[in-house]
Amino acid sequence: MTAVSGQVTGRRTTLSRAYRDGLAEEMARDPSILVMGTDLYERGGHWAQVTGLGPEFGRDRVRNTPISEAAMVAAGVGAALDGLRPVVDLNFADFAFGAMDEIVNQAAKVRYWWNRPVPLVIRGTTGFAGGGAQHNNSLEAWFCHVPGLLVAMPSTPADAKGLIKTALRGADPVIFLMHKMLTGLRGEAGGPDDLVPFGQATIRRPGADVTVACYGVMVGKALRAAESLAADGIDVEVIDMRTLMPLDLDTVQQSVRRTRRLVVATEAYRHGGVSGEIAAAMSESLFGELAAPVLRVGAGFAPVPHSPVLLDALTPGAADVERAVGAAMQAAGR
Repeated sequence: MTAVSGQVTGRRTTLSRAYRDGLAEEMARDPSILVMGTDLYERGGHWAQVTGLGPEFGRDRVRNTPISEAAMVAAGVGAALDGLRPVVDLNFADFAFGAMDEIVNQAAKVRYWWNRPVPLVIRGTTGFAGGGAQHNNSLEAWFCHVPGLLVAMPSTPADAKGLIKTALRGADPVIFLMHKMLTGLRGEAGGPDDLVPFGQATIRRPGADVTVACYGVMVGKALRAAESLAADGIDVEVIDMRTLMPLDLDTVQQSVRRTRRLVVATEAYRHGGVSGEIAAAMSESLFGELAAPVLRVGAGFAPVPHSPVLLDALTPGAADVERAVGAAMQAAGR
């Protein structure tokens, strides 16, 4: 087993295809893995995330279900308790609202009740894009607030593949979130034995002046901001959290001890979000060492609009990261 951190040497592919390939490799390795959800067998899912797996593995292991998220997840919990490793594919993560009791009150609590494994993966596509308020929720903070759930949110094809492989070899329920705007992102992905560990962030870009902690779609935006700021002599370190539960605060802390400045950048709303957890943890542990207040970048606090102009105004981008880094540098008296 090889832990993948940062750069990967392998075949170039899209993030969606890398996830599909990782799932296929694990299904070939472990006959207890099955996938269930709507529009999976023939269509391959709304995001082509399981294309071809139906004919490859058959209807017993790639199962189309009725449009009932509660039934899907309940069946997944039961299958996991009976020795299988189900992947419940919700297509849109927003559809988890229809299965919150099964996720929060059942899957997440079995380990506490009976100390029994629940090797269940619940996959959904998340984040802001066209489609309006009901299909663009960012729910990662909701799930992180529930003891018993693990939460993964890859930003690269290598991590999409490596994290799903790790999830499928674990013993606890995993919420696996893939951003809509990263579906076609191309990059290298690892091989069959390249797993990405949960709870281990990675430094995507080393830097000396400011730390930017981020995940998902904001990683690419933070990297673009860092390249732009480099022209002004500001050296930004970009950390990709990769999993949000467990959350690797040690890597962030080590970075901030060097840079003494932190910006936490997420696409989700700042209020009640993961960014606030990271910011509070660093303020508690490094208060006397910070050269500037911890700053956060996040979405405007409003339902996601249909209007492309309003959506663009609501969604944080590289320019917002640049402004936050600039503010951190000014507050530090650079």
